[in-house]
Amino acid sequence: MSKKERDWKLFIMEIMESINKIENYIEGLNYEQFVRDEKTKDAVVRNLEIIGEAANQIPKEIQQKFSNVPWAQIIAMRNRMIHGYFAIDYRIVWDIVKIDIPSLKKELELILQKGVEE
Repeated sequence: MSKKERDWKLFIMEIMESINKIENYIEGLNYEQFVRDEKTKDAVVRNLEIIGEAANQIPKEIQQKFSNVPWAQIIAMRNRMIHGYFAIDYRIVWDIVKIDIPSLKKELELILQKGVEE
């Protein structure tokens, strides 16, 4: 495995770790419980930021190879959260973690299984 291949896979694994944390944080919660829990909201937002930052570190050629993943949207989400912290819409955050994160996890699991060889 080349250094470049190893590096981007580490970023994928970092994203997976943040996804697993988010899933654990929100397990058993509904939206109303989530939005009232400041610690959980902060933890979820922080891990979404980490996901976006890690996605931004994945080389463009790898992003193009695995174009099923909405890399640009993930990175843009991170940028909106980092630069507009006081304007976070927790309904959108909730929808991301309940709808988008599970499908992202499945795509990343496939990427890790495939690697760069198809």
